[in-house]
Amino acid sequence: MKYMLLIYTPDETRSDPAITAEYMAIAELAETVGGAELQPVATATTVRVESGGTVTTDGPFAETKEVLGGYFLLEADDLDAALDVAARVPAARLGGAVEVRPLVER
Repeated sequence: MKYMLLIYTPDETRSDPAITAEYMAIAELAETVGGAELQPVATATTVRVESGGTVTTDGPFAETKEVLGGYFLLEADDLDAALDVAARVPAARLGGAVEVRPLVER
């Protein structure tokens, strides 16, 4: 089964080379089948459709301390295996969080 690890991180951890090396190690795991770092939250644009018209606003959907900074896509035998990898993501211990969600496979 495939699992998406959504990485929510405080922006200030993005430039630490040691932390980047940890992310790269996870990217190189056999079970990691994809992933990417996102541009800073200041580059986000949110789209909504209201009253039949498209409304765009600068920035993320909601103001929060943690921002979606990237993701990994894993192929794992079960949720426990995906959670083991998620626990290795630096954001999980640096004030952020990692959301683990199974993909709908059709």
